[in-house]
Amino acid sequence: MKLFQVDAFTERVFSGNPAAVVPLDHWIDEEVMQKIAQENNLSETAFFVKEGDGGYRIRWFTPSTEVDLCGHATLASAHVLFTHLGFGGKMIRFQSNSGELTVERREGLYWMNFPSNPPEPIPVPKLIPEAIGTIPTYTGVNTDLLILMNNESMVRDCKPDLLILKKMEVRGVIITAPSSEEGIDFVSRFFAPSVGVPEDPVTGSAHTVLTPFWAKRLRKDELRGRQVSDRGGVLNCLQLGDRVEIGGSAITYMTGNLAGF
Repeated sequence: MKLFQVDAFTERVFSGNPAAVVPLDHWIDEEVMQKIAQENNLSETAFFVKEGDGGYRIRWFTPSTEVDLCGHATLASAHVLFTHLGFGGKMIRFQSNSGELTVERREGLYWMNFPSNPPEPIPVPKLIPEAIGTIPTYTGVNTDLLILMNNESMVRDCKPDLLILKKMEVRGVIITAPSSEEGIDFVSRFFAPSVGVPEDPVTGSAHTVLTPFWAKRLRKDELRGRQVSDRGGVLNCLQLGDRVEIGGSAITYMTGNLAGF
């Protein structure tokens, strides 16, 4: 089996979000896929198999569990297909536990089309002020818990209590604020200790929540977000009704083979 490691949402290695990609001729045992993801020890490892209609079935694993949606590993998988495996079409179709996802290469970027997941406002959960060190100005929930902070510095400087965040009954916790950088609309960070990812460097799937939230708040459908983790990355976001498009770059860091099977 071949293995690729790709840095997603960046044009430079050692930045963006690294994902492992394992193309398969047929599905292997789920326990083996989980062990491969654990051995890779990246936030996600993607596996995909070609289907009879010309599309692909894709699955994503963190070091500890399978997840229903992962943006950066989908982008990385598309990069592998376009760049290394000779995919000649204009659009890749992935079937997943979150429905059909498409990736199109245009304007020098990979554009992923995902379901939009606007958050529903909720009262501030009791433990959140203690977990993040401040009382947020807004909290909402969909797949993830979204927390709005007053400014970019608060997002960058936040040192959350991951043990508390792990208790939240959501996949992950997003903190966000307006950006002070010209050409960037908002900043964010993403924490998912409950699925084995203390802080994810750049999170495409979180932007299915962030895009509709900021599109409504800023009254614009074209947005740019920066995830301000240590590695960091920029995401181009389009709000398209009940769908969102998320565009970014990717670069291959490593290719290899899995031995011992």
